[in-house]
Amino acid sequence: MQKTKILSRWLILLFMTTLLSYAGWYLTRKPPVEVEVATITRGTVEATVVNTRAGTIKACRRAKLAPAVGGQIVKLPVNEGDRVKQGDVLLKLWNADLVAQHELAKRQLATAKSRQREACIMAENAQREFIRTQQLVAQGFVSSQRADEAEANAQSRQANCAALAADVKRAQAQIEVIQANLDRTTLYAPFAGIIARLTGELGEYTMPSPPGIPTPPVIDLIDDSCLYVSAPMDEIDAPKIKIGQEARITLDALPGQTFAGTVHRIAPYVTEIEKQARTVDIEVYFTEGSNYALLVGYSADVEVIINRHEQALRIPTQAIRQRDKVLVLDQHDRIEERTIKTGLANWAFTEIISGLKEGEQVLTSFDNEDIAAGVVVKPKTNQS
Repeated sequence: MQKTKILSRWLILLFMTTLLSYAGWYLTRKPPVEVEVATITRGTVEATVVNTRAGTIKACRRAKLAPAVGGQIVKLPVNEGDRVKQGDVLLKLWNADLVAQHELAKRQLATAKSRQREACIMAENAQREFIRTQQLVAQGFVSSQRADEAEANAQSRQANCAALAADVKRAQAQIEVIQANLDRTTLYAPFAGIIARLTGELGEYTMPSPPGIPTPPVIDLIDDSCLYVSAPMDEIDAPKIKIGQEARITLDALPGQTFAGTVHRIAPYVTEIEKQARTVDIEVYFTEGSNYALLVGYSADVEVIINRHEQALRIPTQAIRQRDKVLVLDQHDRIEERTIKTGLANWAFTEIISGLKEGEQVLTSFDNEDIAAGVVVKPKTNQS
C-alpha cells in the first residue's frame, strides 16, 4: 500500500513537471512566421520579350523642309503648332524677277505662235501655187523652169513654217524652265500635318545646304495622325520576333496606361552601339482605332507577345526558386518543397506543366531565414 502511494505521488509529480515544461515552452515559443502565399489558379500566360533600352515614339511621316534655292522670305503664313493641309503654302521667297521673266516668256510665245501661223499659211499657199504651176506645165502654158521655181518657193516656205514651229516649242520650254524656278521659291506642304518648328523669320534670307554641310531646315512638318515606336531589342530575342505579332506599349509620360500595337518592321541588321549590347531595332505601330493623343519623341517601352496560352495552370514567377523548386503549404500550413515542370513564362506568371495542382498554395516570399521545409507558417494570402 505504501509503495502504491509513493508511485502515485511520483506520477503526479512527473505530470506536473511535464505540464509546467509544456506551459513554459508554449509561452516562450516563437509565433509562426507570417508569409505571403499565392493560390494556384488558371489564367493567361504569355511568353514575351522587351526592349533593352527605351524606345521612341516617331511619326510615320516627318519632313524637314527648306526651299531648293536661296532668297529672302517674303511670305510665312504658318506658325509653330499650326495644322496644315497637303498643298498649303508654307513659305514664299522673293521672286519678282522670275515673275517678270515668266510674263516676258509668255509674250514671246504668243509672238512665236503668230509668226508660225503666218509662215505656215504662206507655206500652204506656196504649195497650192506649185500644184497649179505643174498643171500649167502639163498643158504647155508655162515653162518647166517656172514649175521648178514654184516648187523651190513651196519647200522654202514649208521649211520656214517648221523652223517657226521649233521656235514655239523653244518658247514653251522657256516658260516651263521659268515656272520651275518660280515653283522652287514657294514651299508647299507635301502632306497634312502639324508645324513642329520654324527656324526662319519674315524678311530673313535662307540658303540651301552646301554639299556635305547640312544646315537646319526652315520648317519641320510632322504627320501625327500615324505614330509608331522604334525600340531596340536584344539580338538574342530578335529571332523570336515576327512581323504582325501583338505588342503592348507603355510610356513613362503616361504611367498606368497600356497601348495595343503590332510589329510592323524588323531591321535587317544588328546595331552595334556597344560590343556588349548589340540590338535589332523594331517598329511597332499603334493599333488602328486606339484612342490616344501622344507626342512625337516620347520615350516608350515595348513588350512583344511571342506566344500565349489561355486557361493555363499558372504560378507567380517570383514563387519559383532555383532549379525549379517551390515551397508548398500542406493542409496543416507546414512547408513542403517540390520540384515543378514549367512551360511558358514571363516576369509575372509561369505556366505549370506538372508538380502542382489548382487550389494549392505556394510561398511567394523567402526573406525570413526561418523559412524551410517542415516549418509551420502563418499564410497571408496574395491572390494571383
